[in-house]
Amino acid sequence: MSATAPLLLDDRSSANLCSDPGNNSSACWRLVTDGVMGGVSDGRLQPAQIDGRSCLRLTGAVSTLNNGGFIQASLDLDNAGLLDARTYRGIEIDVYGNAETYNLHLRNADTRIVWQSYRASFQAPPRWQTVRLPFAELQPYRIEKPLDLSRLRRLGLVAIGRDMQADLCFARVSFYP
Repeated sequence: MSATAPLLLDDRSSANLCSDPGNNSSACWRLVTDGVMGGVSDGRLQPAQIDGRSCLRLTGAVSTLNNGGFIQASLDLDNAGLLDARTYRGIEIDVYGNAETYNLHLRNADTRIVWQSYRASFQAPPRWQTVRLPFAELQPYRIEKPLDLSRLRRLGLVAIGRDMQADLCFARVSFYP
């Protein structure tokens, strides 16, 4: 079974934090920081225009003090339950950044503890670039089970793991066949 067209999760045609993929399943992006566990990282997530493109911009100071070290833009993938992405090969994101390394985190029905996820890193250059992250390259983090694509819950774009200034813009997010 294979998909013939990408599954658009967000095309940034909305002027707020909500996705607008045109398929009536919009959800809203939200900012999550290590403050949920006592960390001191500080972040912002807001709509922006960068180099002529509408995007969401994740900015802030990531600090490893107090066992912290992340800021994240998080999107629930399906308001009605779990998203089945088995007919897709990976995630495609249009990014613009400050030449830092960022992470994609995927969570599914098996990731019950907040720090569990499936992860891949990517560079965000200071120009628009499309990044493709194949599902096969996502690494399990603090979970033993292989990634089950039939039950995806959430994705996150994350500045994590070291003291850094984050500045990540993203304009389109989709699953590619």
